[in-house]
Parts: sequence; structure tokens; C-alpha cells
Amino acid sequence: MTRVKRGNVARKRRKKILKLAKGFRGSHSKLFRTANQQVMKALRSAYRDRKRRKRDFRRLWIARINAAARLHGMSYSQLIGKLKKANILLNRKMLAQLAVLDADSFNKVVELASQAK
Repeated sequence: MTRVKRGNVARKRRKKILKLAKGFRGSHSKLFRTANQQVMKALRSAYRDRKRRKRDFRRLWIARINAAARLHGMSYSQLIGKLKKANILLNRKMLAQLAVLDADSFNKVVELASQAK
């Protein structure tokens, strides 16, 4: 059987993992075995949290819209229902932006929604 030299293949694999582990604390960025474990864990978390980020932002927008809607004497669900009835097609992100940055425009939107039948 011939001899197999894996020097540069193994080194490339290890360097790739250690490059991904840059910035981790202590041996998590220095030793290959622990760095490999931490990189795998970090990649799992990144994958999971890309999905979770969408949920988190939607929850934040809803909380902001709810707070602004209650200043006008209605709940979030009532506001969304009236917006649908009035055929006002603003998504939650834009409504939250209006509520935070431009209260006058949000007031106008709420007035239009409350006039709908």
C-alpha cells in the first residue's frame, strides 16, 4: 500500500475551522478540537436564529403598534381589524415605524381606520 501524505489537506481543514472560530474566547479559538465544537454550535445557532429573528421583529412591531394604538383608545387587534375593513394595506413594520418616528401620520392612519364601516 502506498503512503498517503495529507499534510496540506488536514492543515487546510483545520485552518478553515480556526478562521471561523476567530473572536471566540480562550481555547475556543486556539485549539482545534474545542474550536471545532464551538464552530459547529455557533453555526447551529446561526441557522436557528435566522428563523427566530423574523419572529422577534414581528413581536417587536406588534408591541409598538399596540402601545401606539392604546394611546388612541383601541387595542392592537381592533386597530388591525379596522385597517383591514378600511382596506389600508400597511404592513406591521411600516405601522411600527410610523408609530415611533411619525406620530402625526400614525394618527391620520388611525383616524382613517376608525371611520371605516
